[in-house]
Parts: sequence; C-alpha cells; structure tokens
Amino acid sequence: MLYIICSQPFGQSPSCFAVFSLVLTDSAVIHALFSPQGMYVFLHAVKGTPFETPDQGKARLLTHWEQLDYGVQFTSSRKFFTISPIILYFLASFYTKYDTTHFILNTASLLSVLIPKMPQLHGVRIFGINKY
Repeated sequence: MLYIICSQPFGQSPSCFAVFSLVLTDSAVIHALFSPQGMYVFLHAVKGTPFETPDQGKARLLTHWEQLDYGVQFTSSRKFFTISPIILYFLASFYTKYDTTHFILNTASLLSVLIPKMPQLHGVRIFGINKY
C-alpha cells in the first residue's frame, strides 16, 4: 500500500524520500511567500493592527514585524520568527540533496523572509513600496 501511495501520485520511482523532499521544498516556499500565515505577507507587507490601539495611530504606518515587541530587536519572539524559516530551509535543502532547482527556490524563499527582518531595514520601504 505504501508503495502505491508514494509512487503513483507523482509518477516517480517508488520512493517516499523523493516525495518528502518535494513536500519540504513546497512547504518552505508556501510558508515563506504564499500562505495566509506566510511570513512575508503577514509580517512584512500588511501594515496596521486589526484592533484599536492607544498609540494615536502610530501603528497604522508600521508592519507587524516592526510592531513586534515594540520595535526592540533580538527578543525571543523575533528570534523564533527568524530561526523557523532557517530550520525549514536546512531541512528542505538537505532532503532534496541540494538539487539546483530546489536549492534556488529554497534560497529565494529564505532570503525573501530574512532580508526584511534585518535591523537595518526597520521602517525602510524599498522603492517606496508600501509607503502609505
């Protein structure tokens, strides 16, 4: 039964390892960019808060990442959000055996969520995107 499940959907040789590696790459890319809980969209593109805050409207100009822990860098929650895509990247790269295509996809998705987290980019809008 496991033989049929692992080989039939993708038309590959019967190897659960190959399927698992593809799933990890897909998970890394989807987690980083496209999912509703995606790191980039949720933390770096959406600005404001979903509720009324007592800060006189200052939070409406900041992304969720910039509001996290009141802007203090290197707190435990920020470290967690930074480490989780790195761990997923290492797992996906290892299980795809550093295949060039998967490696490029994994690296691009990792960089898309790590670069906006740098302290030097706090409050910076690249090319004026998401300025207002």
